[in-house]
Amino acid sequence: MPGHQQHPDPPAAASGTPALLPTLGGQAYIDPGYFAAEQATIFEQMWFCAVLAADLPNTGSFKTVMVGRESVMIVRGRDGRLRAFLNSCRHRGALVCTEPEGQVRRNLQCSYHAWTYGLDGKLVAAPNLVDLGEIDRTAYGLIPVATHEWLGYVWVCLADDPPTFAESVQGAVTERLGDAESIERYEVDRLVLGRRERYEVASNWKLIIENFMECYHCATIHPELTEVLPEFADGLAAQYYVGHGALFGDDVEGFTIDGSTGLGVLPELSESQDRRYYAITVRPQVFINLVPDHVIVHRMYPTAVDKTVVECDWLYHPGVLAAGADLDKSVELFHRVNVQDFEACERTQPGMVSRAYRRGGVLVPAEHHIAEFHDWVRTMAGPVA
Repeated sequence: MPGHQQHPDPPAAASGTPALLPTLGGQAYIDPGYFAAEQATIFEQMWFCAVLAADLPNTGSFKTVMVGRESVMIVRGRDGRLRAFLNSCRHRGALVCTEPEGQVRRNLQCSYHAWTYGLDGKLVAAPNLVDLGEIDRTAYGLIPVATHEWLGYVWVCLADDPPTFAESVQGAVTERLGDAESIERYEVDRLVLGRRERYEVASNWKLIIENFMECYHCATIHPELTEVLPEFADGLAAQYYVGHGALFGDDVEGFTIDGSTGLGVLPELSESQDRRYYAITVRPQVFINLVPDHVIVHRMYPTAVDKTVVECDWLYHPGVLAAGADLDKSVELFHRVNVQDFEACERTQPGMVSRAYRRGGVLVPAEHHIAEFHDWVRTMAGPVA
């Protein structure tokens, strides 16, 4: 069961494996053409965590997000369902929703020529449309995008033939935790948003993922985190090991900035999940952080080869917010970790241009699992120029 393991042994280079493994070359982090290939073959082909469903509470609530190179709008219909569409008018291609979020009364209307669409995407009206005779209003409606709701979020996929959600997304969580039940006990879809921070990071998205995957840097830049999770000071990443959760320090009461008492263990957690932190990467752009009294979800939105927006949600049991609990110590710990990590990524991004990094750098044994991520990127987007 997750959480029953002793402190894991440090990873060592396997027999016959070099102690230092090569990374991707610098071009993979600075070449706009390579980034365009990643947008087309990764972000526009995989399941992408777009919005928190609770952010769209009412009929006509909408949000727009960039998924790869496409603007996608998610809207709640009259039947209560959340649907996603390409944010492009079928007439001349103008953006239908020009704001990042909002509320419409009845329909979605393009402000260019007033083509109007129902919340189900069907074309319902356009100037002089009657003069054109019968038109298939579904065929000329908004282009739908595949959606799936999980963990309280709306995931979208632009692929013509989306990968199986259970295998590609839920499977990644199961592979990390060792079973499917562990994530279910956190009841993430029943938690409510307590705090959200938006970070604009001057860094390639892969540097952020690589940073999250390893803890070789933790003793250097995360003093508050290693006080709460002492094993991280040894440079070991919890998600390197299937099912392992980093154990709180003996004198630590909760996952807070000063180790003080948290906000009460989530009701369905097993005893083995208490006093432990689990980190999960769901490719291509989600980090899930599980602690006994809340869940932290990062969503990345790569906007350029050297720019990434990260939205971080702190989710709590509804009773915590209803009681007016002070969230500051709970939020501050990972907010500080985020700032420290993103500053490190921003210090790394300029180095990707250097001739010294043309062929890349190296991974020490504690980082060897990042090599598999690099292999995956090469497979998905092609070889580095």
